[in-house]
Amino acid sequence: MSDRNKGILLLLLSALGFALMAMFVKLSGDVPTIQKTLFRNGVAMLIALGFVLYHRERLFGKKKNQKYLLLRSALGMIGVLLNFYAIDHLVLSDADMLNKMSPFITIIFAAIFLREYVMRFQVVSVIIAFLGTLFIIKPVFNLDIVPYAAGILSAVFAGGAYTVLRVLGNKEQFYTVVFYFSAFSTVILLPPVIFFYEPMTGTQWLYLLAAGVFATVGQFGVTVAYKFAPAKEISIFFYSTVVYSGIFSIVFFGQIPDIWSIFGYLAIFGASFYMFLRNNRDLKEAKE
Repeated sequence: MSDRNKGILLLLLSALGFALMAMFVKLSGDVPTIQKTLFRNGVAMLIALGFVLYHRERLFGKKKNQKYLLLRSALGMIGVLLNFYAIDHLVLSDADMLNKMSPFITIIFAAIFLREYVMRFQVVSVIIAFLGTLFIIKPVFNLDIVPYAAGILSAVFAGGAYTVLRVLGNKEQFYTVVFYFSAFSTVILLPPVIFFYEPMTGTQWLYLLAAGVFATVGQFGVTVAYKFAPAKEISIFFYSTVVYSGIFSIVFFGQIPDIWSIFGYLAIFGASFYMFLRNNRDLKEAKE
């Protein structure tokens, strides 16, 4: 099997992992968002810790990378909190697709903060994707827009975290980065969760533990996938998570996206697919 196909399979597995994470988060019911986030990151921390110890790497990375690891962790934690809030209050596939705006946000942040050159087709893709979010959000100026705003902001903070990861590059092992992020989130969230703890049923415990496991599968899968092939060649396959989330929405929650949301999905997916085709075309031309 070629490295590219390995990357594709890992991205499909990662997308399924994140979709299952979102499903179990929603199934856990009325548990506070901050409590759900703690479970998700606490489980990921323990799993990542095993990898770090097995490979005898530094638990908290190199000294020179601390500011980037801290910034990535802070942005990622806020992004997860906002994403979980959106998952709890929206149709599952709507929340998932809004969060999938993060690659487009990353393009903007990389241009602003990393001075990366933005191609015209990328600008067009970003505009189309943002128009797609309007179909999903269907803007109204009342409290109904709050969960949608949380979904968009989750993509903004995730995009910020991914931009910082681009700066880190291969300076740290992926499991060190995951452990650092998860440990940071656990330390920050543990005190308020203890103080405001809401008792949970055994089923809710199982759901949130499963959410943590599948979140880790998703994180590891996407990180390793991009070691086999560049993001520009395979990233389109990560959008399969929306298909999984759509199926879970219908089967487990009886939630069917309305026609405007579907138009939004198509716009965002279409923008991503257009970027995918252009990136591959430019890659082939560069090799010739």
